[in-house]
Amino acid sequence: MNILFVCTGNTCRSPMAAAIWKQVEGVEIKSAGVYASRGADMSYHAQRALEEKGIDTQHASQPVTRELLEWAHLVLTMTNSHKQALVQAFPDTRSKVYTYAEYATPENPFDIADPYGGSLQDYQFTLYQLQELQQKILVRLANATD
Repeated sequence: MNILFVCTGNTCRSPMAAAIWKQVEGVEIKSAGVYASRGADMSYHAQRALEEKGIDTQHASQPVTRELLEWAHLVLTMTNSHKQALVQAFPDTRSKVYTYAEYATPENPFDIADPYGGSLQDYQFTLYQLQELQQKILVRLANATD
């Protein structure tokens, strides 16, 4: 399965999500941003939060493209506004675009807040949220293939 994670600038939330998902067998992972430039590093605090957990932080930002959306079987955005931007720009992708929390907990969707410019603790909390929701997404994916 190919999963694309999407946030705004592709330097905080989506690369953090991609980093934790790269440890999962059987999935291919990429990340992008709706307003991303090409080639930016992951933000410093995002790197630190991941390094504290022993997770690889290699990353270069990229904008969302049609090719990435076609590559993905599932597209998980960090906010509803990211989801709406993708669906508006690429209406044919609607069936595979969800917010990260919506896919994890359809009964309680919420946005993953942007830690950009915040403290290390803000990034640690974002990472915690992504990891907690990841467990629920893994269960949903496992049930879908049974």
